[in-house]
Amino acid sequence: MLIDGGAIGEPVAAIAHLLTRGTERSHPDPAFYYKPGGGPLFDMGPDYLTALIALLGPVRSVVGSSRLNFPERIITSQPRAGERIIVEVPTHVAAVVEFVRGAIATLVTSFDVWKSNAPGLEIHGSDGSLSLPAPYTFGGVVQLYRAGETTWRETPLLPGYTADTRGIGVADMATAMRSGRQHRVNGGLAYHVLDVMQAIHEAAAEGRRLTIGSTCERPEPFVAHPGSGLFDD
Repeated sequence: MLIDGGAIGEPVAAIAHLLTRGTERSHPDPAFYYKPGGGPLFDMGPDYLTALIALLGPVRSVVGSSRLNFPERIITSQPRAGERIIVEVPTHVAAVVEFVRGAIATLVTSFDVWKSNAPGLEIHGSDGSLSLPAPYTFGGVVQLYRAGETTWRETPLLPGYTADTRGIGVADMATAMRSGRQHRVNGGLAYHVLDVMQAIHEAAAEGRRLTIGSTCERPEPFVAHPGSGLFDD
């Protein structure tokens, strides 16, 4: 709602990073992350792209670059510690994502990074910038910087469920079905996100820009609070 309210002016750019050392250190059965259909983009890309589309609207085109840096992984998590995984998919994927409304995002997802201080998600506009928490969380600090100011300032979160409440999407779907409206995380949005991710991989493999054939409606901003009726029986 800060963007819709003009807090940063016209959005022109976004930066999104998911930089980890992979899943073999924590997941009990991590091999599938390194098989076709896996990799960092298909793993966490839905979180980041859904957030970007909710903020900036649908995607027009993508350019990508990817690499399989380490062909073998050794599991260090239990119960399969010591087993070897043959990696079959790119584990570092970088993309330039152009949105229909004109903003351009840089999205990097990687299983090849030991440690990083790179921002999880930033949106930059003609009159300011937003620093946002990682989109796979439900809380965190939102910071706003406006042209002419000297520092970032924290922006209070709107009243809502800011804990790790992973049933919000299901509750929104149920509420939408009762009221006859389209729920926010609908099939059109999900397909568009999948289309964008597949196009990034194809663009990287083919070395060219790809236009996205699908589109979707930008989800309405989500504002709910206890007593709003979202979780009422």
